[in-house]
Amino acid sequence: MLKSLRRWAHSHTREGRYSPVGVAFHWTMAALILFQLWWGWRTGHLPVGADKLQAYEVHSQVGLLILVLTLARMFWRALVPGPINDADKPGWQSVAAHLTHFAFYACLLGLPLSGWAMWSATAREQDLSVAGVAPWPHLPFEELAPPLLWTIEAWAEQMHWLFVVALLLMLPLHIGAAIKHELVDRDDVLKGMLPGLERVERLVGRAPRRIRQELRPRCQSSAD
Repeated sequence: MLKSLRRWAHSHTREGRYSPVGVAFHWTMAALILFQLWWGWRTGHLPVGADKLQAYEVHSQVGLLILVLTLARMFWRALVPGPINDADKPGWQSVAAHLTHFAFYACLLGLPLSGWAMWSATAREQDLSVAGVAPWPHLPFEELAPPLLWTIEAWAEQMHWLFVVALLLMLPLHIGAAIKHELVDRDDVLKGMLPGLERVERLVGRAPRRIRQELRPRCQSSAD
């Protein structure tokens, strides 16, 4: 089954596109991240009370969902590497793209993990769940002394905010780079994550790009 799944995914990556599973991961998580940023800002401005606590519960539920999806996406990426496209051309832009990619994963793991630590340290009476559906355990902090719990909570909160700031800095860079690839470089990076864009290009008769022709043998050899 895994061989069939990988063969199906490679039929997309050979063409310089991400597989439909990879595309689904990307856009689902992008929507959840934007929601979390807005919801976290909204929650922080609510007055102390039941509404604020309920908002934090929603924030934690979505955060744990992002953690699960991130781990699943990492497994999928290990199973089916992404396509070789114009972002892999030698140069500083390729290095920057890969560093940003790893930094995104650090944020996608660090944010829910630090939030999980905060809840486990000072709000153990509140149940945790993934998207309000699947129960999620607290971290094993039961035997820790209260001063240490407050230290963990303070440290986790600081890390949480650092990851938020890092994410806010990287998002416009990531979006701007994707737009640059499409409008300035006119290469296949954005199209690889937007399969519908390729159909539009075929309709308007845009000729295949030379760089894709050069990289396609590398894609085929890596898949084999």
